[in-house]
Amino acid sequence: MKPVTLLMRILAPAIALALASAGLHADDQFAPLRDAMVQEIAAMSSVTRDETGRTEFAAPVMAAMVRVPRHQFVPPDEQPYAYENRPLPIGYGQTISQPYIVALMTDLAQVGPGDVVLEIGTGSGYQAAILAELAQAVYTLEIIEPLAMQARERLGRLGYSKVRTRLGDGYQGWPEQAPFDAIVVTAAASHVPPPLIAQLKVGGRMVIPVGAPFMTQYLLLIEKAGDGSLSTRQLLPVRFVPLVRGD
Repeated sequence: MKPVTLLMRILAPAIALALASAGLHADDQFAPLRDAMVQEIAAMSSVTRDETGRTEFAAPVMAAMVRVPRHQFVPPDEQPYAYENRPLPIGYGQTISQPYIVALMTDLAQVGPGDVVLEIGTGSGYQAAILAELAQAVYTLEIIEPLAMQARERLGRLGYSKVRTRLGDGYQGWPEQAPFDAIVVTAAASHVPPPLIAQLKVGGRMVIPVGAPFMTQYLLLIEKAGDGSLSTRQLLPVRFVPLVRGD
């Protein structure tokens, strides 16, 4: 038996639970592709466990990955590829992240039903939609105006009423709504922005890629302790578009 086949048999119960809790409609033509995407994410989570510390992702995260229609968050000519486990272009030099990375970052953030989450880099709105499946409220910032407007329309049309969008500089965060239980940054910064650290709640978690554009970047998990001190863990190498600063 091939190792991947054995792995999928081991993970099948957890995947089945996630799919069942997602409540997919039988007439959803993309459902089989989402199922396959989730199974690939599950396989990858086991392969990367030494780097991430996560042998498998939480069932609510996997269920969210099944529920959110990724094909609705990519341009029409990219929809045939929407459930492939890779980034896709969304215009303006930006991408929608690889599904595995979206699931990993969401899992690391440990978002719960009562949590308020900040996302930096709305893009097409896909990560915000995933977070909205788990959180009480999601605040998301995008600095590229056409993308921000498109994401706002798309999230509203698809019923993601828990998400509030804003056009603005993600480096500065959203201080009026702070502190946040979790912060998820979907663009690579050269360093961790101090305003985001200040807006992270005690006991909160931030997941952020850090590194120079077109160079090695690493995904970091930052946790804020009760005394305000920070612990930082470097996870696996990643590649994200740069975090764009305001003027």
